[in-house]
Amino acid sequence: MENRENVKGIAARVAIWSARHRTLAILGWIVFVIATVVLSGQIGTHQADEGTAGHGDSGDADRIVAAAGFPEQPAGEMVLIQNRSSADRGAATAEVTRVLGTVTGVTGIQEPIPSPDGRSTLITFDIAGDPETSGERVAPALDAIARVQAAHPGLYIAEAGGASANKLQTEKLEDGLTRLGMLSIPVTLGILLVAFGAVVASFLPVLLAIMSVVAAIGLMAAASRFAPAVDETTHVMLLIGLAVGVDYCLFYIRRERDERRAGADPHRALMIAAQTSGRSIWISGLTVIVAMAGMFFTQDVVFVSFAAGTILVVATAVLGSLTVLPAVLSALGDRVDAIKIPGLYRRNSDGRVWNALLKVVLAKPLISALIAVAALGALAYPALDLKTRGQSIQDIAPSDPVVRAFVAIGEAFPTKNSPAQVVVEDDSVKSPEFQQALASFTTAVRQSGGKLAEPVTVEVNPAGNVAVVSVGLAGKESDSVAVDALKLLREDVVPDTFGRIGGATALVTGSTAGGVDYNAQLAKTLPMVFTFVLGLAFVLLLVSFRSVVVAVTGLLLNLLSVAACYGMLVFVFQYGNFEDQLGFVSGGGITNWIPMFLFVILFGLSMDYHVFVVSRIREGYDRGLPTREAVREGIGRTAGVITSAAVVMVAVFALFATLPLTATKELGIGLAAAVLLDATIVRAVLLPSVMALLGRANWWLPKWLGWLPEIAHEPPAPAGPVRAGDDRELTPVS
Repeated sequence: MENRENVKGIAARVAIWSARHRTLAILGWIVFVIATVVLSGQIGTHQADEGTAGHGDSGDADRIVAAAGFPEQPAGEMVLIQNRSSADRGAATAEVTRVLGTVTGVTGIQEPIPSPDGRSTLITFDIAGDPETSGERVAPALDAIARVQAAHPGLYIAEAGGASANKLQTEKLEDGLTRLGMLSIPVTLGILLVAFGAVVASFLPVLLAIMSVVAAIGLMAAASRFAPAVDETTHVMLLIGLAVGVDYCLFYIRRERDERRAGADPHRALMIAAQTSGRSIWISGLTVIVAMAGMFFTQDVVFVSFAAGTILVVATAVLGSLTVLPAVLSALGDRVDAIKIPGLYRRNSDGRVWNALLKVVLAKPLISALIAVAALGALAYPALDLKTRGQSIQDIAPSDPVVRAFVAIGEAFPTKNSPAQVVVEDDSVKSPEFQQALASFTTAVRQSGGKLAEPVTVEVNPAGNVAVVSVGLAGKESDSVAVDALKLLREDVVPDTFGRIGGATALVTGSTAGGVDYNAQLAKTLPMVFTFVLGLAFVLLLVSFRSVVVAVTGLLLNLLSVAACYGMLVFVFQYGNFEDQLGFVSGGGITNWIPMFLFVILFGLSMDYHVFVVSRIREGYDRGLPTREAVREGIGRTAGVITSAAVVMVAVFALFATLPLTATKELGIGLAAAVLLDATIVRAVLLPSVMALLGRANWWLPKWLGWLPEIAHEPPAPAGPVRAGDDRELTPVS
């Protein structure tokens, strides 16, 4: 019997315990998942609101308004009546006003407003009731306007607004997510069936990944007390959880099967899998979590929610892979290969194509490295022109009639879609001093040379200490014209008018202001995020492999993958290539939160492959193989599992490109392309060629870092089997 104190390594310790107490481990995992669901149902999830979002002056202004007790405003709608022929616009305008008056739930119909060019008329009205649910009640108004349009084919008559946008977004997202849910699991399962060639082995990763996502979503209810959730968090958790959960299980199961085929008994095969793949899962999972934690530095409610959600889903995926999976594999034994699929089940999982490519790469490592770097550099080149932008209504189904109406209204009445609001807080905003400042403000608007536009409207809260002054901005939401108008408003007009009220606070908010402040916050926090992620990832790799060179090359290879991903996003979404095929309209930039989010996600996910492959290479090196032979063996033996894992990730991520939002298309395409590049050019060409060129230098560690812990990567020596209830233990290497 071996001493328990000789057992080292978290993954091996957990696997030994799970194998000896497999019933308890399996039931414990099931109870854990059920408990998280119950917890979520009992305490609910806190959602982010105006009081927790926003940055800079616009964020402060929004928080003042949220706390001021303004009566809830109904959702506003607009009807555009526009000449596109010689038809009579006046009769149609009168008919629209009359018809809207007969529609249930329509209130506050305003007088028609002519456009500056005289070609258009705008009628505004409200949908009564809670604005959050207004999308459920706007259909009668949309139907009524559609009938008026049919009766006046010579005119363009269309409706858009908060309620119709709410309806559009809800319907499109629900349809997209339903389709995603119906496709993601079958697609993933189909890939695994091809990879494993056995039904049981294929179902295990999918089942555990789904349970990990469910558990993480349940835990997010508790985490939302500290990091309020945004709507997109659940979608991101599904995206990351399904891909990572399947990959972790895939690594573990594939190694256990390979060892069995190499002649190891079931228990030794399981221990080797825990010792190698289990350890890689632990390290790569920790690296992913570290990368995700970098988003906390942004202090942005969306990124903080994403960070909390992705950390939870990765942590639960690691937990499931290291605890319940060894127990299930111990219970199944060789039955993990049950229900073999004829033609797909193979005893040898080594990839002939990858081994042939590897032979060429190792024969000409310098040329191979130069070709790979040149290819990645060409893909990354457009990233030098990367621009960011805020989200707009065109990011949701650009061909939809409501979206087209929004665009037409924005062109005919540029100040109506996104006016600016000046929030003034004082002891009293009903004083003569405020009225004088308001008069000066209105005069300044008229003298702004068209950068600011009337009408100037004022709304005062019941307490009389907060006023919201609305004014139109020239330009379109986030373009340079609108930003210049905002600058004039913030730096000149507001300080010279409301800013002169003694003791008052005057801040500018609105969609344009919010976008400018958001970008400023990201620019300020970006260096902290990059430093944190790169620094801690370097430390983790250094400690894991006791090599400065391996740590540095790991960071550089991952940065190359991210840069290539950025370049492809710019080429497609910023330059507008493949618009018809992907169903989007380019806004001249990448959605502002995408680059940072992709950096942390990709940097974390890339470490999966890097840690897994380099660990296998280090195994060979620790057994005494020369570095080039260790590279040949390590990459050759992991080619099949890396290919399968990459195909799973690419498929899951690509499915997100089918969602209607441009941001989710960017996310899906960016992640899919980056993982594909990482698993092919980077891991199959650049990594082996660089390691072959460096030789023994790969494992260089300065003497002053000799205190780092020794971590052996070679599988443990043979030992007797560990059966449930047996006192004997294997002695795995840490």
